Order: sequence, then structure tokens, then C-alpha cells
Amino acid sequence: MNRSLYQTQEKSILDDPKTSKKLEFNYRKNKEQDNTELMDQASSAFRYEACQDEFWNPEKFSLLYGTPLWDQSTHAQRVKLNQIYWVAYYCQIISAEIATIFFNQVSAAGLYALEDFRIVCDTLDLESAQERAHIHAFKKISEDFESQVFGERLFTYPMRGPYVETMIHKNSNQVQEFWRMIQLKAFTLLSSGNAFLGCQYFTVRGVRTLNGKLVQHQLSQFYAKHPDQQAASIPSKISYYHFQDESFHFNTSLMVSLDVVNSLKNPTVFESFVSNRGLEGTQKDHYHFSTAINGLFWHDPALYQKIYRILRSPIFAMDDAEACEMMKTCFTRESEGMHASFQTRNLAMHSYKEYLSKLKHINRTNREMSIMGKNSLQKHLRDNQRQMNRFVRDLSRMDFIRNSVPHPGSFGESMASADPVALS
Repeated sequence: MNRSLYQTQEKSILDDPKTSKKLEFNYRKNKEQDNTELMDQASSAFRYEACQDEFWNPEKFSLLYGTPLWDQSTHAQRVKLNQIYWVAYYCQIISAEIATIFFNQVSAAGLYALEDFRIVCDTLDLESAQERAHIHAFKKISEDFESQVFGERLFTYPMRGPYVETMIHKNSNQVQEFWRMIQLKAFTLLSSGNAFLGCQYFTVRGVRTLNGKLVQHQLSQFYAKHPDQQAASIPSKISYYHFQDESFHFNTSLMVSLDVVNSLKNPTVFESFVSNRGLEGTQKDHYHFSTAINGLFWHDPALYQKIYRILRSPIFAMDDAEACEMMKTCFTRESEGMHASFQTRNLAMHSYKEYLSKLKHINRTNREMSIMGKNSLQKHLRDNQRQMNRFVRDLSRMDFIRNSVPHPGSFGESMASADPVALS
């Protein structure tokens, strides 16, 4: 910024040499250690047959780990539960990264309108390119897995846009989803022309990725500590490459939300309101925790149909009564897995509080995480029990239960229309 000429802003990011150096260092190191090429090579080389009998994550990151299903499963079944966790977890990451690509560019538009913010925008351009590589790798492996194992989609989905619900398998309905889409579009218009709100996207992004950082570090360690990395499964390699990239992305969120914002004017009442509304939305998205998938904030009842189909598949070959009884046991009674997921969720909530404590414009609801704090293990159990009763009642009315028993080779066809209940 040339101060000898007329300017529309009083502050420049260059007035904060410490933050400027941190931004430049983060960008340079991310560029030097960019894992895009390695991730592309790995995903291109993936063949499910080569790693179908291997764990892809640490054992505790398996579908329904620590529940009666896990306890009663054979080694081969546990391998599949471990692989299904990888697919389900990274399908959620795909959704988040689609939104990240879009809002990176929207926020950059608002920030680039100011002098000297090129380094931030260049960083976001690099991150968006990396996110596209991540999405491609996750989609290829997940879709290849579901195509070969189930013959249909369970957790994967066709490519989607940024205005679809980021948190999949949540407690929501069509009205709520429509209202959310309107709010996102409004925020898009506001933040693309408002530097402060552009920075506030990174406050939300930072909070949303705090839990991911904790979980993904553990997923990455499966490859990092593998005794023979050359022979490690490709999905575990991709988890490692992804975490390496995301570590720099998280640094960006921290610097933009906590440091770069100091080079802007103090927020107006309206800007603070919009920022806090975004964080309240994050609390609502992270209100639940999943017994099935430790580390995600999915609403268990929204998963009932998918878990039922897995139990009826050739992997477990349960009949209707066995599948329903197993689901009741896993979802409506306390277990090691349920407690572990609740603990992960509480650890995330405490880390959010610490993160936001450094920001002056954050209101009490967000500073204390009072929306997330309303949930409890007992509320989780009551909700699961109520929705399980409804799910089983609806199943009993479905003709396909009596007429379509899945068997190897026809699982996808026989279950394709099995959508017994749309839980909300």
C-alpha cells in the first residue's frame, strides 16, 4: 500500500510483520510439501482387490467399534467394518471440502478488494487445488469400494454443489435444508464484498476442522507408523497425505481468523451478528455424535437404514429379526463405542471454546458452546430409542422384508428400493 497516495483503508496487513511472515512461511511450506501429485498417483493405482483383506485405519476407527456388533464379528467382518468407516468418514470430508473450495474463493474476493492481501488469496488458491485432489481420491476409492462390495451407494453420493447440507446424515428436514441454503447464499453475497465477513468464514472453518484435525492425525498415524510403508494399503497412504495438506490449511484458518482480522476495521454490530450466527449453525451441526462413526457428528437415526442394509448384506447375512435386534443392542444401550464417541465430541467442544476465547466479538452462546452443551449421553440414548421404535415399526410394514432376502450377487438389486423411513 503506497501511503503517499490516497487510500480507502487505514491499516495494511504489512503493518503486522509477524503475521505477514507467518502467512508467507505457511504458503511456502505448503507449496513445497504439496501432496497433490502423490495423492493422484495413489488414487490412480488403487485396486480394491489388492487391499480388500487389510485394515485401512487404526482398529478403533471402525464402523460400530466397541459395540456388540464389533465384539461378535469375525476378523474378516471387522476388516470390512474398518473399511466402511474409511468410506463413510471421507464421504463427510468430501462434502466439507466442496464447500471449502467455494467459500475459499468467495472469501478471497472480499479480501482481495483490500491492499496487500495477495498472500492470503494465493494461499487459498493453492488450498482449493489441493482440495480438488483430495475429493477425487476419496470419491474414487469410496465408489470403487461400494461398487464392488455392495453394488450400490450407501455412503457415497454423486458430485454435489456447495449449497447442499455440509453435514450429511443429520437431524434435518426439507424445510430446514431450504432455509439453510438461503442463509448460505446470503452469506455468499455478503462475504464476497466484505473483508471482515470473509475472514469470519475462516473462524467457522477453523472450528469445524478442529475435531477433524484430532481424528485425522490418528488416521494418518496408521500409515506413518506402518512397519512396511511400501506395502501399506493405498487408502491409509491417502489418509496420511491428506492430513499433511490439512495441517497447513488449519494454520491458514488460525492466522486469518485470529491474526489477519486485526488488520481490518473493528466489526460493526451487523458483522458481529452474522459471524455469531455462522458459529451457532456450527454448534447445531455438531450437536449430535455418532455411535456408529466415532469422530463425526452424524445423527444416529439417520444412519439406521444404511446400517440395516449392511447387516442384511452378504458381509453379515442377518435376517430381518437379527438385524433389528443387533441395531437395538448397538444404538439404544450404552457401550464402549458410544462412550468413546461422546468423549470425542466433548473434547471437540472444549477445543472450540479455547479457540473462540481469543476473539472479542464472539457472543456468550458461542463462547460457552451452550447449544452443543445441551446434548448429553442420556438424551442421545432417548432419541436413539424413540427413533429405533419408529424405524422397526416402519420396517414391519414394508413388503420387501417378506419378499426380498438379499443374497450374494443380487444385494444391490434386491435392496435398491429399500428406503423404509426418512428420519428427521
